[in-house]
Amino acid sequence: MARGSKYRLGKDVDLKKEVVRDLSGRRITDRRVKQIVKEVRRKSAGRPSLSKPNVISPEVKARVPIQLKRALDRKALQSGRSTSELIRTALERYLL
Repeated sequence: MARGSKYRLGKDVDLKKEVVRDLSGRRITDRRVKQIVKEVRRKSAGRPSLSKPNVISPEVKARVPIQLKRALDRKALQSGRSTSELIRTALERYLL
């Protein structure tokens, strides 16, 4: 973990031996932890996959001149589309 991080790692908790409760007072068990993790992953997984369900869509990054970025932002605003959508469309037209 990075130095100065606000999070600190501690020892693992054996939920079969140690009683840990959530804010509503319910005991947290290994089964409950699995349910919580599944829910968090579902909620924080980000946007839907562009490839197929349950497959992470790769992210492509590129640096561009400021005037190109401004033109992209203007076009997105004028068309009511996201910059990501415009970039995908342009790449599809150019490459496919």
